[in-house]
Amino acid sequence: CSNARKEAKNKSENTRPNIVFILSDDHAYQAISAYGYPVGKLAPTPNIDRIAKEGIRFDDAFVTNSLCGPSRATILTGKYSHLNGFKANGDVFNGRQTIFPKLLQKSGYQTAIVGKWHLVSLPTGFDYYDILIGQGNYYNPDFIENGDTSLRTGYATDLITQYALTWLDKDRDKNKPFCLMIHNKAPHRNWLPNLKNINKYDSVDFPVPKTFFDDYHGRLAASQQQMNIYRDMYEGSDLKMSVGKGSDSLLYCPHGQNFLRRFTPEQAKVWKAKYRVRNDRFYDLHLHNGRDIALWKYQRYLRDYLSTIASVDENVGKVLTYLDDHHLTKNTIVVYTSDQGFYLGEHGWFDKRWIYQQSLRTPLLVRYPKEIKPGRVSDKFVSNLDFAETFLDYAGVNIPDEMQGKSLRPIFEGKTPKDWRTAMYYHYYEYPGWHMVKRHYGIHTSRYTLVHFYNDIDAWEFYDLKTDPDEVNNLIGDVKYKPVIDSLKIQLNKLMKKYKEPPYEQWKNEKIGRGRRPFHMPPQHLKYPITWSDAKAK
Repeated sequence: CSNARKEAKNKSENTRPNIVFILSDDHAYQAISAYGYPVGKLAPTPNIDRIAKEGIRFDDAFVTNSLCGPSRATILTGKYSHLNGFKANGDVFNGRQTIFPKLLQKSGYQTAIVGKWHLVSLPTGFDYYDILIGQGNYYNPDFIENGDTSLRTGYATDLITQYALTWLDKDRDKNKPFCLMIHNKAPHRNWLPNLKNINKYDSVDFPVPKTFFDDYHGRLAASQQQMNIYRDMYEGSDLKMSVGKGSDSLLYCPHGQNFLRRFTPEQAKVWKAKYRVRNDRFYDLHLHNGRDIALWKYQRYLRDYLSTIASVDENVGKVLTYLDDHHLTKNTIVVYTSDQGFYLGEHGWFDKRWIYQQSLRTPLLVRYPKEIKPGRVSDKFVSNLDFAETFLDYAGVNIPDEMQGKSLRPIFEGKTPKDWRTAMYYHYYEYPGWHMVKRHYGIHTSRYTLVHFYNDIDAWEFYDLKTDPDEVNNLIGDVKYKPVIDSLKIQLNKLMKKYKEPPYEQWKNEKIGRGRRPFHMPPQHLKYPITWSDAKAK
């Protein structure tokens, strides 16, 4: 009788779907070819696209706080930053709180996470973890495997996938459903491609966004940021630019050339030889105009960023092939997403943080052959707040009342609940800090964005996305829109109450994170420094 009960239990558990959650860091939706943007078309991602082709692509997937650690905390808890306690990078995640892997684990799932964790404290709720330390390194990174630290030789994206598949193949209990989280470091700054991909896009000229030389007129917060490709990128550690022709020494690296020290001698030899040729080409151009240098920097950034993504796509293909070869495809939910959106030169920027479109919106592709018809596209407002609830729903686990998202299962099945959200509440906290993006909160709908910047400024912005999809015309003072703005403020207050955000007066001057300030670029770091007037020159 006991054997019969055990077999029945195993059979029941094996009907519940497995979960493979692939999270990349800073992967812009514009850089996934399934989304059809010019950059993605020039640098295709066929394996990631396969998930969309065989499942569903979300065109309106958003985050609640566009920053690495806070997004990861929201994914795990299904709660906004003010409730899960992780508002800014540098905070320490409270692993004692309820997270969906713990609930899956208690219900009979095996849980594992491999790759970037970035939440300071060690993982809880996982049967197995093998995580990068902090941000991690692209080459020969240090990992913590169930408490033991070791340096591994190889390229991070390859290693993360290799370890994840090894756990699937050899270490898991094949009588239990599993939840495997594969978290890539790539394509996070400073965009170090795999050696074989360094020159992948050298012959490609990527289109320059029309807002690349944005002057930020009427937008106080935007005018005070420090995330311009042509003013704020570190020419050594970010763009890998040398001090002169024929040299392997790099220009400005605020932390020294530490990333070069991670290479083995063999890796360093190949890396330096390839970048020496690329940098010599720059000096052969004899660029004197700041605008021309800015555009050159944009191309170097895009080429390195997209070459780094090439390894992500290749390794997604390995995961999908493994599932096919081991007859796991049919009963496995595969999710590909990023912890937030990312700027690829729009407004002259890299990085994320803002409520604006390229930062707020994240790629989301999901495949589950049992319930998702292939080739579907959804314009429903979904969020990283919804992952925990979705996985618990499919596992047959009760969703805790404290979780604030909604299960995406009806959307996967082509149904839309009557009460589905039509607006997103957003809150960003990390100021002062890297890139000096002001603290702000706001509301985003299919037509409008309303945002309040606060702390050391007090400024409202309002955008009509129908007439201004690039979000460059702040219409907060336009009397024609006053009824709309007033209505949005009421809706914003309702969302804040719904998500249990304390009143503004209680947190407007709150100290957040480490309060750190970034390194500043030296005033003349190039022979031909870029000035603001040069950048705007026609």
